[in-house]
Formats: sequence, structure tokens, C-alpha cells
Amino acid sequence: MNGLIKQIEKMKPTFEKMSNNPYLRAIRDGFISLIPVILFSSFFLLVAYVPNIFQFYWSPEIEAILMKAYNFSMGILGLLMSATIAKSLTDNFNGKLPKTNQINTVSTMIAAIIGFLLIGVDGIDGGISTAFTGTKGLLTSFVVGFIVPNVYRFCVKNNITIKMPEEVPSNISQTFKDLIPITISTVFFWLFDLTFRSVAQTSFSAWIIDIFQPIFSAADGYPGLALIFGAMAFFWFIGIHGPSIVEPAVSAIYITNVELNFNNFQNGEHATNVLSQGTQYFVATLGGTGATLIITLMFAFLARSKQLKSIGRASSVPVLFGVNEPILFGAPIVLNPVFFIPFILAPIVNVWLLKFFIDGLGMNGFIYNLPWTTPGPIGLFMGTGFAPLAAVLVLVLLAVDFAIYYPFFKVYDRELLAEEAEKELAIEAGIIAPTNNDELNPIEPALQTVTVTDEKNVLVLCANGATSGMLANAIAKGATAENLPVKTTAMAYGQHKDLISEFDLIILAPQMASMLGELENDVSSYKTKAVSTTGAEYVALARDPEKALHFALSAIQS
Repeated sequence: MNGLIKQIEKMKPTFEKMSNNPYLRAIRDGFISLIPVILFSSFFLLVAYVPNIFQFYWSPEIEAILMKAYNFSMGILGLLMSATIAKSLTDNFNGKLPKTNQINTVSTMIAAIIGFLLIGVDGIDGGISTAFTGTKGLLTSFVVGFIVPNVYRFCVKNNITIKMPEEVPSNISQTFKDLIPITISTVFFWLFDLTFRSVAQTSFSAWIIDIFQPIFSAADGYPGLALIFGAMAFFWFIGIHGPSIVEPAVSAIYITNVELNFNNFQNGEHATNVLSQGTQYFVATLGGTGATLIITLMFAFLARSKQLKSIGRASSVPVLFGVNEPILFGAPIVLNPVFFIPFILAPIVNVWLLKFFIDGLGMNGFIYNLPWTTPGPIGLFMGTGFAPLAAVLVLVLLAVDFAIYYPFFKVYDRELLAEEAEKELAIEAGIIAPTNNDELNPIEPALQTVTVTDEKNVLVLCANGATSGMLANAIAKGATAENLPVKTTAMAYGQHKDLISEFDLIILAPQMASMLGELENDVSSYKTKAVSTTGAEYVALARDPEKALHFALSAIQS
């Protein structure tokens, strides 16, 4: 098993390149930007239709008022997505262009919206049909979001622009600089739409959905589900944020399936689609990637090893809310040969059980989108519309995950217990000196005397803004305790692009460490410092506010 892990680890650079692919990242960042829209709209669905379960129905007038907010948020998700994908890809391109010759991000977003409307929307009675502006238009939004920034990049790199005299203000010159690429982009999509409709006798959005429908169906089958969630766990096991690679490929299916399930549920039909965001958050990754909720509780309450018991109890609350980096890097589970099999097997078995409950027992799939930080058992129950079988499924998942992890847990617990006993004997014999290091702090960042005379701002980045919040909070607590003017915040990687100049230091969480080169390039024009952290280091710093503060200040003053 150790040999296999070493071979897999050698492939890590290849997988990191996949996770850093600008087009995959553009889809991921586009969805992250729109998570507030998805959750906001879902709130109105919950208010409008959850009462139906308890035989309470709003009047048609009230229902229409509630659904108006949904229809003009979630109902235009595809349109919004074309703009956010275009922005993310534009930001990536700008990082490789001279600072004096950048693509106008606002202009690419506008061009993407126009392009999406041209090829993705039908006109009805002089107006616009919203049939494909929502989830049905997501695939179209990917195409438009990819093409528009490339048109702009071609024009900018080749200096295809309308040059104005030096006396013309820069904001006016920028308007003319954008005129040619937005014209090329718009004319391209306009001509494409005219040609495509005349040949295919349908819109591009309708056609591309039909083309990808077999893939959607295959992804919802047992092999497809195993591939998706097995791959997600596999990438995380080697230290790469798995969802960053896998989610962009299935994100459109996630959102579309939930809407289809909801419509079926409202029509009194069976909501049969399995693959959804809820499936990922509350079933396959119950407690976080690897379905780590149960193994964390096992560490906390069944382990004999002091280290495992300590890490389990410290990680139980974060893992309950889906933040499992403390257990992944603290145990560790990442690149730990003992947990290779259960870490990948548990998510696959979990999602297969969900499919069996849906297909075999008639339970509804997820009909609502909920925040990923909702505790897994609660999210599963609410997301399926309070389905009674969902409560049964929660118990089954926990029992099965326990059975999968238990043999491997016992092996690892015995290993660490033996190591701890050996260490204690060595201390008693005077072979090694006693240490005050806590098992949760496997490293000791050097404490340096630092002084702060003016306010410092620190940003911590991870894949989704949750793990980064742990270190940001620790630094803030340390600053408060020492009465130092240090302010911190946490974000998902990609959300920082327009804010770099506001920070003195940007810290990357372990799962985003491979982005350090790009980040260093981004901050090169500012006084901002950029550093990354390792797994064990991050866990140690997040649990020690004093060390976290001194780590940040030392990096700023280095």
C-alpha cells in the first residue's frame, strides 16, 4: 500500500495542473460567485412550498409573489453564469498580460451577457422567453463564457483597437479600445445564431441539452456516481482539492437535476434524479470529502491513542458543519496509506445507498439547495423535502460508514498507541527529552519579536472560504489578545483578484498551495506578500492564535 501511495504521489503535479486549468477554474469561480443567488432563491422555494408538507397552502397571489423573487434570481442563473465565467477567465488572462495592457473585465461580462441572449434565448411576442435563461442555459453559458474572453485576449495581444490621441481621457480611450472586441463578439454570436437556427431548426441551448442528455443520464447511474465521488475523494487524498477538479464537470447537472426534481415533486411525481449539490454535501461527503463525520467521532470517542482522541474532539464541531481539513491534515488522513481504501470507498457506497433509496424505495431526491455548511443529517432531511425515508437513510449511512472505517481505524489507533508508549518509555529512560508540544501542534512555528505601528490587513484563501476562516479567526484572536492593529478576513481563491492592494499579506491554505506561483505573480505589482502553508503547519497555526499572529507578522516583515 505504501508503494501505491508513493506512485500516486508522483502523479500529483499532473493533477495539480488539471485543478489549475483556467477553464475549469472559471466554471468553479463562476459558481462560487453565484452561490448567494442559488441559496437566496432556494429560501423562497422553502417558504413557498415546505408548508405544503404540513397541509398548509399559500393563496395563489402570495405564491406568485414568492416565486417572482425565485424566477428573477434562479430563473436567470444561466445568464448570470455567462458573465461570472467570463470575468474569472478574463482575470486569469490578465494575470499573464502586461499590467499596462489589460482586458476590461466589465466589458467582457457585458459582451458575455449579449452573446448568451443571442444564442441562448428565444423571442416571444416581441419579448424574451425565460425558458433557457435559468438552469437550462448553463451549458450555453459555459460556451459563451469561454469564447468572449478569448476574443478580447486576441484583440488586446495583437493591439487590434481604435487608437485615440493622447489628449483623450483614459476612460474615453478605454471605451474605444473595447469597441472592436465587443463588436466582433456580438457579430459572431449573432451570425452563429442565425446560421444554427436555420440548419438545426432549434436554439443552441435546446440542442446542446439534447446532446449532453446521455451524459447526464450516465452520470446518474451507479458507475457514473462512483466515478464522480470516487475521483473527488481520490484527489483530496493526495492533497488536491478534489471538488475543484470534479465539480466544474458536473455543476450544470447538479443545478439542473434539483430543478427537475422540484418540478416533479410539485406535480406529484417521483423526484428521481440522484446527482445534485445536496448529494455531494450531505451524502457522499457527509462531514466533508471522504465521508469523514463518522471517523472523526470514532477518533473522539473510541480511540485509545491520545493523539487521535485529541484531534477527533477538536475537529468534531468543524466536521459536523462540513469543514474537515482539521481531520484531513491533523490525523492525518491525506496521504495516509491506512485510510486510502475507506476514504474513497465510503463516499461511493453512500451515494449508491442514496440511489437505492430513490430508485428502490421511492424516496425523493434532493428538491432544495441548502448551504454546504448545514450539518449533513439535517441537510439530507431538509433537502429531500422532509422525506421520512431520509431519516432512515441518515442512520444507515452512519452505520455503513462506521463499518467501512472501523477496521482501518483500529489499525491506525494501535499504530499510534504503540508509538506513544514507545515515546513514553524513551522519555523515562532519558533517551529523549520530554516535550510540551501538544499532539495537535506537530510543529512549533518560531515566535519572533515583532512590532506593529500601523494597521495590517491579512487575507487567507482556500477553495471555498471555510477552511481559510479558521486561520483568519486565529490571527484575529491573537491580535486582540496582544492588542495589535491586525485585521483579517477569509475568502475563496479567485474572489481576491480585485482586492489584492488592500492587503499586506495573503496566506494560502494547504489545498491551494499549488496556486502560490500564480498568487506571487498577482501580488508582484503591489506591496502585498504571499505565502502558502503545509497541512500540519496550517492545523497547528489555526489552533494557536499567538503562533498564528506571529506567523502572519513575520511573513509581512520578512
